[in-house]
Amino acid sequence: MKTVVNLRFALMLVALFGTFMISPKQIEKLGDSYQIALPMIGLGCALANGQLVDFSIRFASQWSVVQSSKSLLGAATINQRPNGRGRGMPSGHTATAFFGASYIATSCTGGNIWMKSTTYLTAIFVGGSRIEAKAHDIWQVLLGALVGWLGDRAFRKISPKAWLRRVLGRGG
Repeated sequence: MKTVVNLRFALMLVALFGTFMISPKQIEKLGDSYQIALPMIGLGCALANGQLVDFSIRFASQWSVVQSSKSLLGAATINQRPNGRGRGMPSGHTATAFFGASYIATSCTGGNIWMKSTTYLTAIFVGGSRIEAKAHDIWQVLLGALVGWLGDRAFRKISPKAWLRRVLGRGG
């Protein structure tokens, strides 16, 4: 098991370093690249774990929540970006990055603290890049992180019936 985790950690580092090497060396552009790299690394891990369908459904669900929120909030002040544009709540880049980081940290690391730390620090970098670029404020980034993390954590390997029982307080 330790060998598999070490191999996964090495592959993840290669993917993150490769992303750095092929990306423009601007904070915003690196954030753009890492918000794709993290869920792609998670996708590879999900494939290796036999969880591709579960991963994909949860990813699509969290992405739908992000886009629906942006649309439903319309011209509300909370939905305005620091650069003057709308559709800022929550940060989709940050949600996507945290979704990938959460999946990697919980399903691919085998408890390796360095791997967990690397994934979450990369996701935090993505959120910071959105603030630096004036594409989002701190609250939009924090909500994006929460949506992404919950998108990964919610409904993991739980049937709709078991979920309903939990929601209604009848065990699970």
